Amino acid sequence: MKVQDMPYEHIPLEEMQTELRAVIDGVKAAGSVDEILALRDRYLKLMTRYGTASNLCYIRYSCNTADEYYVKEMDYFDEIGPAVANLNTEYGNALLASPFRAELEKALSPVYFRYLEVAQKAMSPVIMEDMVEENKLVSEYSKLMAGIEYEFRGKKLSRAELAGYFKSDDRETRKEAYQVFGTVMNGYADKLDDIYDRMVKVRDRMAKKLGYENFVELGYYRMNRVCYGQKEIETFRKNILSSVTPAVSRLRLSNARDLDIDTYMFYDDGVTVPGGDPKPMGGKAEIFAAAKEMYHAMSRESADFIDLMMENDAFDVDARKNKWGGGYCTEIPAYKQPFILANFNGTAGDVDVMTHEAGHAFNAYLIADNKFALEIGCGGMETAETHSMSMEFFAWKYIEKFFGENAARYKFMHALDAFSFLPYGTMVDAFQHIVYQHPEMTPAQRNQAWKELEAQFRPHIHTEGIPFIEDGRRWQYQMHIYESPFYYIDYCLAQTAAFGFLLASLEDYDGAFARYIRLMKQGGEQYYDKLLEEALIPSPFQDGALQTLSDKLEALMGRLKAAI
Repeated sequence: MKVQDMPYEHIPLEEMQTELRAVIDGVKAAGSVDEILALRDRYLKLMTRYGTASNLCYIRYSCNTADEYYVKEMDYFDEIGPAVANLNTEYGNALLASPFRAELEKALSPVYFRYLEVAQKAMSPVIMEDMVEENKLVSEYSKLMAGIEYEFRGKKLSRAELAGYFKSDDRETRKEAYQVFGTVMNGYADKLDDIYDRMVKVRDRMAKKLGYENFVELGYYRMNRVCYGQKEIETFRKNILSSVTPAVSRLRLSNARDLDIDTYMFYDDGVTVPGGDPKPMGGKAEIFAAAKEMYHAMSRESADFIDLMMENDAFDVDARKNKWGGGYCTEIPAYKQPFILANFNGTAGDVDVMTHEAGHAFNAYLIADNKFALEIGCGGMETAETHSMSMEFFAWKYIEKFFGENAARYKFMHALDAFSFLPYGTMVDAFQHIVYQHPEMTPAQRNQAWKELEAQFRPHIHTEGIPFIEDGRRWQYQMHIYESPFYYIDYCLAQTAAFGFLLASLEDYDGAFARYIRLMKQGGEQYYDKLLEEALIPSPFQDGALQTLSDKLEALMGRLKAAI
């Protein structure tokens, strides 16, 4: 069934509460493992219904944030979501407290019960009102950002459309586009400060109500960190600073010289290849056709996947006013249907949608029938992002389909951009630790903290004279900081794993792809560190773990550049 034809159902909270309460009470009173497993089947049907409704609502809202009906339904889910989440936690707690727990772990999985333990630490009825407030603030932020327009050279553009000019080969055009962007964003600076200030306070309040020192610990539990914690992430950040940041700065400054750039400005960071970054050979239709060819060539499973996506119109990639400004992949559980939203703007990023977001969608397709597909999906977000970022690199074998004679230029650009992302993404994580460890910070202090981190993690970039950016406000249009705290480091962990797959694929593509598919198919049924071990990817959590990877990537980019 086509996504636009899937019926939306308003879910009455009272009905969900009654049904879930019956399941929870049944688990508590059960006299056997079989009774509990039957109740779990009932629970899964309920959550399939709820997840289908909530995800369809989000899809239709994000496609048009001015649609009054789905705006109201999003407000409704903001209201009821915490109550449903609390009942889910109660259900998990009942399983954890069951006298049949040992038998349940055998019938299900110890890994699943570890996820339940973490979920237990992240939820309580005492924070439900705060969760409602947080949800409303997230919606307020996303609606604000989606509605902002930028007048550039006589046209009114969305941010996604304006961003196409950020990568222009003409330096003055890039500078002008950022001047317009920053000037407009300065008009919303106070509002963005206010929204985030309220977010920080409500999240800190929730953490303290649950007995934590600050939101950092709660944030980790909410991100389902089941096999690593703050200590490991701190080591990872140190590895990035010591091994990756210097290499990125060397590569970026060397490349700037090739672009005849003496002072590397913020608006230069989006362009990599002399003569302009490569653009796809065609528009939307051509990109979709090339993606279909690629996934058919990769494997039978990927061919079936892309056919399903296209037959069911499971994409919305056209940029327009009132559309949510980012990109995502989600699933519609009742139909086992992934869906991708993006904002095409004529740059190479349009192709990345067909690899990155489609990597998420391919995983959702592969694990749709897994034992824990509904409860814990593919596991933590670091695992999910490993799927998508690795697919970007497995697409290199077929990248000529999208870029033709510019394929070599794309590979260099893609590799350097991905490598350069590691310090930036890690900086986002460091910023959030600072903010939530010091919730009393003023907006000015937060901006100053960001500027200091920029100097550490991206010392080669200058921001002077660029409105909004020079004040240390770049973080305010990084949606994850507002909407999904502590998510961003998952991208960085995944990027290092994806680079591991890239290096392996250059030596043995078929072997690397087989290990990648095995990692994807295990869904949430294995810990991340074990998945990496099976895939022959070194752990990023050991001191100095990224030096060898960094050295190999710097050498690879030298070879890629020579091939242009």
